[in-house]
Amino acid sequence: MSRIGRKPVVIPEKITIDIAKNNTVKVKGPKGSLERTFSPDMTIEIKNGEVVISRPTDQRNHRSIHGLTRALLQNMVTGVSEGYTKDLDLVGVGYRAIMQGDAIELSLGFSHPVIIPPPEGITFFVEKGGRSFSVSGADKEVVGETAAKIRSLRKPEPYKGKGVRYRGEFVRIKAGKSAKTV
Repeated sequence: MSRIGRKPVVIPEKITIDIAKNNTVKVKGPKGSLERTFSPDMTIEIKNGEVVISRPTDQRNHRSIHGLTRALLQNMVTGVSEGYTKDLDLVGVGYRAIMQGDAIELSLGFSHPVIIPPPEGITFFVEKGGRSFSVSGADKEVVGETAAKIRSLRKPEPYKGKGVRYRGEFVRIKAGKSAKTV
């Protein structure tokens, strides 16, 4: 049995979970609501204030979907109760972020500023100074994808370390060309 799949998902207070016949699960909480359709092979039930996921057989595909279903359901519950945040830092001369309404405007060394509108359910927050900002929302998948797209605009380069990086990310700096010895 899957170690992750057999763990029940605890439902915190203020969270409501609705399970439809076709394994469509709707989770509502203070941070928003999320909906996802899971594999029809899995059995999703609410027992004693916990969500229990079980699989029909020990076939390879059922074993793999079992833990995935539980992890995705746990992410949904955590997202609507606490939310997810990815912090990013801008490293480089002239690199900065500014809020423009809901969107974020990034100066990344291009000849033009890059304006990124937030996807549905995502909010941006620029810290004082404009050298770091955060992407937050209820859906872990969308938060991570949005942060990755922003990072891909100017990845940290290996010689000076300039670019957009996750907070706490280690960027290995290369030595570069050595001086000519006489």
